[in-house]
Amino acid sequence: MKKSIWFIVSLALSFLAIETSLGQTVLEKGTVSDLNKTPNYVFGVQDEDGLKSALSVYDTFLENGVQFENFEIVVKGPVVKTMVKGSELEEYFKKYNGKVRVSICSVAMKRLGVSKGQLFPGLDVVETYTIRILQLQALGYNSILY
Repeated sequence: MKKSIWFIVSLALSFLAIETSLGQTVLEKGTVSDLNKTPNYVFGVQDEDGLKSALSVYDTFLENGVQFENFEIVVKGPVVKTMVKGSELEEYFKKYNGKVRVSICSVAMKRLGVSKGQLFPGLDVVETYTIRILQLQALGYNSILY
């Protein structure tokens, strides 16, 4: 009997280890409660790692039951050049299209030679990165810049 209990416990611990190693972050109840106090989030990013990190936060929120109304990522810098039709990021983003608003800085587009027609579907063009972040902060969004 003792061997079977230890087997079950070790099996359960193995599943927990696998779940954690796959990148799922389990938030404490108090953290979720605190995050539920504000429904709006904006992330400013300028590279692919920042974009994927912000999308990972979105996944973490969903997995942990964080309630939010608006989740936006504002993008500037070199990553804009890779957010075009047929890119690897287009395929990666399909999971989030229609769920996460991604705004692209028109100044960055102009500097990098990217037209609106080249962007993959689901992206919104905004006047500037800075103005959009400030606008959302003025509307009460919590903001993080990567």
